[in-house]
Amino acid sequence: MPRQRRTSDGAEYRQAKKPQFFVGDLAMAEILDDKESMDKKVVVGICAMAKKSNSKPMKEIIKRLENFSRLQVLIFEEDVILNSPVEDWPIVNAFISFFSSGFPLDKAIAYKNLRHPFVVNDLDMQLILQNRPEVYRVLEENNIPHPRYAVLNKDRDPSCLVTETEDSIEINGQFHGKPFVEKPIDAEDHNIYIYFPQAAGGGSTRLFRKVKDRSSVYSHTSRVRRNGAYLYEDFMPTDGTDVKVYTVGADYQHAEARKSPCLDGKVERDQDGKEIRYPVLLSAREKLIARKVVWAFKQNVCGFDLLRANGKCYVCDVNGFSFVKTSGKYYDDCARILGTMMLREVCPTLHIPFPVGPAPEDIPVVPTTSGHMMELRCVVALVRHGDRTPKQKMKMEVKHKMFFELFEKYGGFKNGQLKLKRPKQLQEVLDIVRQLLNTGSFSQDPDLQDKKAKLQQMKLVLEMYGHFSGINRKVQLKYQPKGRPKRSSSEEEEVGSPMGSTHSLGPETPCEAEAQAGSEPLDDAPRDPSLLLILKWGGELTPAGRIQAENLGKAFRTLYPGGQGQFEAPGLGFLRLHSTFRHDLKIYASDEGRVQMTAAAFTKGLLALEGELTPILVQMVKSANTNGLLDGEGKTSKSQIVVKEKLKSVFNQDHDFTDEDYHKLNATNTLALTNAMDFVKNPQEMCSRIHVMIREITAKIRSLKAELKARDLHLYNGESWELLIRRWSKLEKDFQMKTSQFEISKIPDIYDCIKYDLQHNQKVLQYERAHELFMCSKALADIIIPQEYGITVDEKLHIAQNYCSPFLRKIRSDFLQVVNPNLEDSTTRLDSRYSKGVSSPERFVRTRLYFTSESHIHSMLNMLRYGVLFEAGADKSQWERALSFLDATAELNYMSQIVFMLFEDPSKDIDSDERYHMELHFSPGAYTSCDEPTEPRGMGYRPKHSQQRVDTLDGEKTPQRLASAFQGPLPKRNLRLDAAPSSDLGDISESDMFEHVTTPETSPDSLESITVTEKVSDYCRSLHDKLKSDMDSI
Repeated sequence: MPRQRRTSDGAEYRQAKKPQFFVGDLAMAEILDDKESMDKKVVVGICAMAKKSNSKPMKEIIKRLENFSRLQVLIFEEDVILNSPVEDWPIVNAFISFFSSGFPLDKAIAYKNLRHPFVVNDLDMQLILQNRPEVYRVLEENNIPHPRYAVLNKDRDPSCLVTETEDSIEINGQFHGKPFVEKPIDAEDHNIYIYFPQAAGGGSTRLFRKVKDRSSVYSHTSRVRRNGAYLYEDFMPTDGTDVKVYTVGADYQHAEARKSPCLDGKVERDQDGKEIRYPVLLSAREKLIARKVVWAFKQNVCGFDLLRANGKCYVCDVNGFSFVKTSGKYYDDCARILGTMMLREVCPTLHIPFPVGPAPEDIPVVPTTSGHMMELRCVVALVRHGDRTPKQKMKMEVKHKMFFELFEKYGGFKNGQLKLKRPKQLQEVLDIVRQLLNTGSFSQDPDLQDKKAKLQQMKLVLEMYGHFSGINRKVQLKYQPKGRPKRSSSEEEEVGSPMGSTHSLGPETPCEAEAQAGSEPLDDAPRDPSLLLILKWGGELTPAGRIQAENLGKAFRTLYPGGQGQFEAPGLGFLRLHSTFRHDLKIYASDEGRVQMTAAAFTKGLLALEGELTPILVQMVKSANTNGLLDGEGKTSKSQIVVKEKLKSVFNQDHDFTDEDYHKLNATNTLALTNAMDFVKNPQEMCSRIHVMIREITAKIRSLKAELKARDLHLYNGESWELLIRRWSKLEKDFQMKTSQFEISKIPDIYDCIKYDLQHNQKVLQYERAHELFMCSKALADIIIPQEYGITVDEKLHIAQNYCSPFLRKIRSDFLQVVNPNLEDSTTRLDSRYSKGVSSPERFVRTRLYFTSESHIHSMLNMLRYGVLFEAGADKSQWERALSFLDATAELNYMSQIVFMLFEDPSKDIDSDERYHMELHFSPGAYTSCDEPTEPRGMGYRPKHSQQRVDTLDGEKTPQRLASAFQGPLPKRNLRLDAAPSSDLGDISESDMFEHVTTPETSPDSLESITVTEKVSDYCRSLHDKLKSDMDSI
């Protein structure tokens, strides 16, 4: 910083009009002559409001400044500051002055201009700091990264053009989509709002100055404020962490992190009532940014907020003069640097050396507490979503001009198809449907008359919940230039998944779109252009699903040091690890609403958060749909088509399964599949039996609906009786075709519906054969669903590669980052030099959690079982028990998970094969109401004498539904983990992912059954020598 007033030889210091010095309580000291100059002291004036100058941090620093023999500190009285003219203020050599509420900054500037002391923090620039747009202007001029922003000030710019929609705001042509942040222009106004998109639940979080233990509240209000002047900026997802940087001069930075106030609004405080913060490390890039902030705003002592998001960092607020609250080392460093700075400026002839900045941290390796001297380094988990409502779909051909106008309005003709998910768009569709139903157009339009029942059904679906959220319903429109071709099967035929059902993949495949849009009609009659309207709903995470996810999050803590492997343990070891910023946590989810809400509920339990899920979802959960990491859309392969035909041919035969059928369907000879086929015996007879029960339950539902006036009957989660009837009557109609054969693609949907109703609606429905229908449809589903992902080993691997290649590259990158860390990683880490009360400040664990649908779990298991990624160790019994457990696992239920855990033994040589070890854990997820809490016959559990048990909430003992892990050492640091060149396989890094961004009532037993995996003492199996060639082929 340029010196305020000084000549090169210090002559001015010795002129007749010398600076005057104050000693002790004297108001003014006598003017000393040159012979006495060596005894003079540099007077440092502290000019601030009494609350600031008498604060604990200021007192701590003043106490240390007085250790300088040539410094004298003088605190300006508040009465003098407020009521005396600047001519009567004490005369000082160095001036520390800063603005706070009530402080007369204009008088401080006048004093500076009158006396010309050395000013530590420029006072004119402090005027800039009070205006947020001006702060951003300075950041922009100095090339300091900051969020993209726009300013709305109707008072100064009445012509400002503003357009607000439900999910965005546009100011003078600059578009900001939600989530975005709304800040008052006045930097002293801390009433900041964050607005969330409707797809995440909408509403806003309102931040304010801390009041007791609250710093924000969630509101359902989604409209921006109308009065006042505001700055709007892009919201940065920071994984729930705020970083505050404190500078002392350009070369010293201290950073602290805290839980973001907009996450759940709860302020974590220590025993003294202070907000808990922990010192963290800054990268070289961030230190350079801190230096530029000091220079740009001319504030030697400065605090600013740093946002770490998507692999980058941004400055979002510059606060000016700020001290760290509770760090003795910081007080030492700050006083040393400030004292030296002021002496060098005021007394340059003394040649005082400037203190060197802090040296890089030397992080020692600490032993683990596991008993094997191994430290947990990385946890990677792939988790299925929680309990959901049945997914449903309705199709109909529409030709009315209002649908064509809507199609054209949103650019549907450009690509030939259109997806409508936003609340405004869905409202327009509902308005069209209401208008068609109310205008009496049916008598004039025979086509509409045929569609009346479906239009009424659309109206019911679109009016559910009384509002649109954007994640539980969507409408697709596809242009058909020659009308919709006639079909030989049901008009409602679903062809979106490998089996043509909505069970696995959901969205339509390219083959279906081609068949619908481009196929020739089966007759020669010309057809007018039309639109195929597809309405999708259901598949939402239920309240029980949220409970499942939240409890699994709590249980997941037990995998970390201090968790003791017990669900009932509070997991304080993990929470301590995370809250002290020794835990690098990132959470990814596919773009399906149920998956994202599962991830948010899991995070709430994992981190012991409070409040609504929307703020957690927006800040902590990253969508991975931009690179196909966790989504299955468009991944149907030829192998899946072949599998579909195989299954159809076997299931449409009226005799008991033969040995040939067993061989054809169960090529890998898995126990669960054999048991299911033994139960089914004759597939045609089983399908007929199921169809009879579907007719019975549909009739039962219709009779109950007729009794609604006399009985108060309510369905789970607000489902209407009309939609329940439609759900079952559609299955009744579609399951048996006109040829008397059965459409086996509907079996997963039948199982889906009966499982949901048996869990949630059986007390209302009271259908006597519900359990029988569940068991029969489950047996068929246990055959069909796993086989959708391949029957033979080659088919399983081919389909698994199609799904899992991006994910495999990503977890490979996760482990490599632990083995060969990137020093420039933007992770928020504890700085052990300043840590206090942390027993092992050097421990650091990396966690990556990936939430997805069932398809990825099946594919990953197939890859692990059949991909020759592992070889059996010396003790093959553990490996065989694990495979037996997988063979006996018939279903991957909600909250199924695969967990990879990487350990390091710091006592081993850096090149030793025993340095790193890995464990794999697997759980088939939550129990349903019909599951028996017994071990599967595959004996995947550890032996009885060593099997761990946990107490359920009601005190009973229930075996954990967990698989054993594999065993063996992981290869040494640079041998096989990075054996495959990146040019062959490639890694997906964190920054790469964002280059283009953007139960019946769940019983205690069923909740306990999802408590992650059984901790085992054996190590996992080592990576095979063929890792490189096998992974390259992926």
